[in-house]
Amino acid sequence: MAVASLILADISLMAVVWWLIVGLIAGALASAVMRGGGYGIVGDIVVGLIGAFIGGFLASLLGVSSSNILVTILIAFIGACILIALLRLISGGTSRRTF
Repeated sequence: MAVASLILADISLMAVVWWLIVGLIAGALASAVMRGGGYGIVGDIVVGLIGAFIGGFLASLLGVSSSNILVTILIAFIGACILIALLRLISGGTSRRTF
């Protein structure tokens, strides 16, 4: 429990804002490239953030790391595209259903 509170104490508000910006950019780009209608601002942020984790995991397997913001957005974008492809594969469609 002490480790979790120590790690959370090191996260600044600026870091969270940057995560949200990177997530929004990566999610919006991935939605456009994957020919989706987009998921809205919150949905694109969520897709981008989850994509950043997927892309970061794959980049670490390949030994790729960078502190450059453009490379970070690219890695998050690739992960977001993978996430959208997996979601479409699981749902069995290419577009969202509306009821």
